[in-house]
Amino acid sequence: MMTKNSVNFGVIGAGGIAYRRTIPGMLKAKNCRLVAVMDPVGVEQVAAGFKVAKAYTSEAELLADPEVEAVYIASPVHCHLKQIQMAAAAGKHILCEKPLTMTLAQTKDAVAVCKQAKVYLQEGYMMKFHGAHAVIKQLIDEGRLGKIVYMRAQLSCWYPPMEGAWRQDPKLGGGGALIDMATHLYDLLAWYAGPVRRVVATVNTLVQDYKSDDASTTLLEFKSGAQATVDCFYCIPDAASRTRLEIYGSQGAVLTEGTIGQSVGGVLEVLESTGTADYDAQQSKDVARKFQKTPFPKINPYTAECEYFADCILQRRPPVLNDGKNAVRIAELTDKAYLSSKQRKVL
Repeated sequence: MMTKNSVNFGVIGAGGIAYRRTIPGMLKAKNCRLVAVMDPVGVEQVAAGFKVAKAYTSEAELLADPEVEAVYIASPVHCHLKQIQMAAAAGKHILCEKPLTMTLAQTKDAVAVCKQAKVYLQEGYMMKFHGAHAVIKQLIDEGRLGKIVYMRAQLSCWYPPMEGAWRQDPKLGGGGALIDMATHLYDLLAWYAGPVRRVVATVNTLVQDYKSDDASTTLLEFKSGAQATVDCFYCIPDAASRTRLEIYGSQGAVLTEGTIGQSVGGVLEVLESTGTADYDAQQSKDVARKFQKTPFPKINPYTAECEYFADCILQRRPPVLNDGKNAVRIAELTDKAYLSSKQRKVL
């Protein structure tokens, strides 16, 4: 029986991102109650650390627990489809980490099984919940930047070979830097500019000694005509990458640093024109650019995504942000990007 003001969650795959980010965020959510955790390794320590009474070593055990009303899945990607199918069959609502599955075909299967079981499904693209990104969305929707013409998003890190790192094996994670990080940015930019019309990508393994891609650059063209580049690498030192987001419109621009990623903070700068773009006949480019540092609410995006999903369950309204339709769109883009690189053509 669902509690009045909160949803009882179980976590499948309680290590990794769940342990570092999502469980701490969920515990701060006003409408979420963590009642069980599951992981094949070290789950007792996780449960003790977060003061959770129930610790399981198999999905079946957790899903059989009648107290669990919804699950957060944060296991390796190759496990997602089976676990989504099991959770849907058990009647549990599902918040699943990105990427939802390994391929477009699997994503369609996952969405279909949740629809058939009448359970809610939300994918864990949490960057939409960052306070700065929400402010940018409002600026765009209000037309304060004019027509969006170009965007750039950057997310890179140093990710050396590690024993048991499933993201470094495409058979376990579906790919590397592109599917793991670039998809975050595909999702964010499509939120701003709408559906993507064409994609071309270059994907390689340049530095790291593993099979997954450690380098990816994607050019996107949106149905609106806007263009974007997304650059994501596993082979750039963390200190060398400023994780910038740039959005340029016909009447202004937005620049951020440090908002892309798993952060709460960062810097947001906004330039809005007075209504007519200036023309510099000299084209000297030596002009004063009056970007203004703009405040934004410091929101934990993991807390916010959990609260949003729980609220959807409590209000009995399907999630709109990061729902199954969005998951299919991102999976289509991902498949096209990898195929574009392989075939060396625009798709």
